[in-house]
Amino acid sequence: MSQKQNYKNHIRFYPPHHFVFYPLMLILLAATAYYASKSEEYKQLWLFMGMLTVAVIWLSFMLRQHYALTLQNRLVMLEMRYRYFVLTGKRLELLEDKLSQGQIFALRFAPDEELVILIDKAVNENLSPNAIKKSIKNWRADNRRV
Repeated sequence: MSQKQNYKNHIRFYPPHHFVFYPLMLILLAATAYYASKSEEYKQLWLFMGMLTVAVIWLSFMLRQHYALTLQNRLVMLEMRYRYFVLTGKRLELLEDKLSQGQIFALRFAPDEELVILIDKAVNENLSPNAIKKSIKNWRADNRRV
C-alpha cells in the first residue's frame, strides 16, 4: 500500500472482479438488450440470454460477497473481542448487545489508545458506524480485509 489508509480511502476494490468481470458482463447485458430490440426472429433467445446474464451477475456478486464477508466478519469480531480484553481485562461480549455489528466493525479502525473511549461513546451515544469512523483521530489501517 503506497498511501496511508484513512476514512476517505478505506474502501477496497478487487480489480479483476470490479474492473474486468463486471464491465464485461455489463457489456454482454447491453449487447443482449440491443439484439433483443433489433432481432424479430431471435428476440426470445436474446431476452433469455439477457435474463441469464443478469442471473450470472447477481449470483457472482452475492456469492463473492457472502463467503468473503461472512468469514471476515467472524474474524473481525474475534479480533475486537481480543483487543478489548487485552486493553481492559473485560469481555466485549458483555457490551455486544448494546452495539450493532456495524458499530463493532467500524471500531476496528480505532487504535488501541482510542478504542475503549470510542466503544464507551458508541454505547452511550449510539453512534452510527459512519460517525464512529469519522471520530477516529489516528486511523488504524486494515489492509488485509476483503
